Amino acid sequence: MDHNDLEEQALLRIYIGENDRHGHLPLYEALVELFRSEGFHGATVLRGVAGFGAHHTYHSDRLLRLSSELPMVLEVVDSKERLEAVLPRAEEMMDGGMITLERVLVRRYPRSSRS
Repeated sequence: MDHNDLEEQALLRIYIGENDRHGHLPLYEALVELFRSEGFHGATVLRGVAGFGAHHTYHSDRLLRLSSELPMVLEVVDSKERLEAVLPRAEEMMDGGMITLERVLVRRYPRSSRS
């Protein structure tokens, strides 16, 4: 594919809290490992600086609290079919949070061959 071509894919976003856990691991780490073990090309975890969830409790990195729980967002881009196939396993790992799935257009940029 020419790097100027657009390809339709799906973007999966999983919204969780920083302190959410799956077994002995932080949930975001367990989810990244799930997508890695399933052969996805990549997953990115983003830490939010502020937000609130279903309970409307405001969390911010500006408040000096030992129990702060910042929002975390995990993003994965792949085909809709591959993402939907792994979703039940991801949902089993979660105890709260939110998942969104949307169509996206992807333009890939190959790594340059600079020496």
